[in-house]
Amino acid sequence: MVWGAIAYDRRSTLIAMRGTLTGQRYVDDILRPHIGPFLNGLSRAIFQQDNARPHTARVDQDFRCHFQTLPWPALSPDLSPVEHVWDQLKRHMPSCHSVHDLELSVQDLWAHLPQDNIRCLINSMPDRVAACIAAGGGPTRY
Repeated sequence: MVWGAIAYDRRSTLIAMRGTLTGQRYVDDILRPHIGPFLNGLSRAIFQQDNARPHTARVDQDFRCHFQTLPWPALSPDLSPVEHVWDQLKRHMPSCHSVHDLELSVQDLWAHLPQDNIRCLINSMPDRVAACIAAGGGPTRY
């Protein structure tokens, strides 16, 4: 599993994690060492995450009281710009023969993803929300 955060003018370090991601591990290995500093470096940052089980654990909710979080509906990947970043990375992934090679490849793709791609995804949010509303919460062209 890999984890990363995006913002209009920057992105976090990409974190590769092996094993099961629990709520406690999410706080200890991702939120505390990476998200806190990442968000502190941004003005008016609002943290967005999906409703995966580790993100809804009590320990995660308790930690997130330290910064503003966008409430997020379940099953709404159309509205999440980072999901589209993952899709872009997947489309460019070479065939890998080991987990190590896979980690190196995804790290390289993440590092070389043009920031303009991320900006375009973020700028498209008003259209994504309008399309979701028009579709009654159903699938959209995004």
